Formats: sequence, C-alpha cells, structure tokens
Amino acid sequence: MKDLYDQVSMKSSRLITQSYSTSFSMGIRFLAPRFHDPIYAIYGFVRVADEIVDSFHDYNKGRLLQEFRLDTIKALKDGISTNPVLNAFQSVVTKYQIEFELIDTFLKSMEMDLYKFDYDQKGYEEYILGSAEVVGLMCLRVFLEGDEKRYQELKPYAMKLGSAFQKINFLRDFHADKDGLGRMYFPQLRHQKFTEELKQEIEADIERDFHKGYEGIKLLPKDARFGVYVAYIYYSKLLNKIRQLPARTILNERVRISDQHKYALFFGSFLRHSFNLL
Repeated sequence: MKDLYDQVSMKSSRLITQSYSTSFSMGIRFLAPRFHDPIYAIYGFVRVADEIVDSFHDYNKGRLLQEFRLDTIKALKDGISTNPVLNAFQSVVTKYQIEFELIDTFLKSMEMDLYKFDYDQKGYEEYILGSAEVVGLMCLRVFLEGDEKRYQELKPYAMKLGSAFQKINFLRDFHADKDGLGRMYFPQLRHQKFTEELKQEIEADIERDFHKGYEGIKLLPKDARFGVYVAYIYYSKLLNKIRQLPARTILNERVRISDQHKYALFFGSFLRHSFNLL
C-alpha cells in the first residue's frame, strides 16, 4: 500500500507547484512525462522552505525551518516521511543521486533570509548559489539520469541560468522584498540608491548569465530541452518588460506578465521548437 502513499505524496507536490507558480507549472508540462513528477517534487520541497521564511510571519520561522531541515535529513535517512512533500522529495533524491551538499546549501540560503536583510557581494553570491543555482543542479541531475560526464559539462550553464532567473526575481519582487520583508539583495544598494544607472548595470549582469545559460539549454537532452527553454523565454520576456520600466516603478510595484500573455509566449516557443529554431 506504500505505492498509494507515494502517489499521493507526488500529487501533493504537484498541487503545490500548480497553486504557487503557473509559469513553472507550464514549463513542466513541456518536459517529457517521466520528468514531471521528479521536478514537481523538487519544486514542492523548495516552495515549502521558501514559504516558511517568506510567509509564516505569525509563527516561529526559525524553529519551523530547523524542524523542516531535521525532517528532511530524517526522510533521506529513512527513505520515507509522514510529510508527503518530503516523502516525494526523498524518493527523487535517492533515484537521481542528488547530493546532500546541494540540499544543505539550499537550506542554508533559506536560513539567511531569517537574519540577513542586506548583502555584500560575497553574501549575495552565496545566497544566489543556495537559493537558485543548486536548485538548477538538482533539476539537471534529473534531466541527465545518471550521466555524470554530461552533468559536469553542463553544470556551469545550469548554475548561470538559475542565477539569471533569481536576479530577475529580485527585480520583479523588489518592492515586496524591500517594503514587505525589509530585504535588499543587490549589494550595490548598501552604498547607493536604486537609480536608472544601477538598474541598467544589474540588467547587463543578468544578460551575461542568460547568454551562458542559453548555450547550456541547447546542450540538454531533447526530452528536457523544451521545458527549460519555455522557462527561459518567460524570464526573457519578464526581463524585457522590466527594462522598459523606470527604476521608480520597480521600487513601487511588482512586475507581472498576464496569464494570457504567458500562454501566447509558450505557444510561440512551441512553434519555434517544432521548426528546430532553438
């Protein structure tokens, strides 16, 4: 009967993904079906940890995150968890041989959100490594299905793509992070205001990461390539929208792409992929 529990656990992670991120959910649909549940499981794990530090303001977030860490370690050791999200995640970690170092680095970045409210360059890079780059590496482990040689070859590309996505998130959520959570991730903001010049500097840095990440997408196995490309297209359009807005708008409101526009983007991406233009 554990098979039924495992199925329910995966459905829980899928529901979390679909509830919290329409964009990520759409991207997953364009992966080969065998990748759907593993990526849902990774996202479910990441999302729960992120919600603890970002949303559970009326509770002891430090204690909850520490319990989540201990429960994660126990799930990995026991090969099962009564927490459905952790049960789904541990099965993926075991099957695809995801290193605990990646998981530990991610959880450390979540801990940083509990006590760090602005970042120097070193802290900024450490946070991006844990919150985004290692998550990309977890997904890469799934996509390459045990091919260690290709994993090592594609690792730098996956990290740069994750970095680009996260930096765009920082720009998109600038207002909520600064005014709602009191966080300022960009290290330049320790010494200067968010000006048009600084905004352009950050955008140029993201473009460099994007260029490297895109080269990696083209090297992915075909069964994974299109789903990742869809995410790339979404974030590219989001960055383009941010580029067109003045710095004062980024300071005061969250930048969004409508669901209708997202569907149009994904349809265009499908056509491009179908004609081998990727």
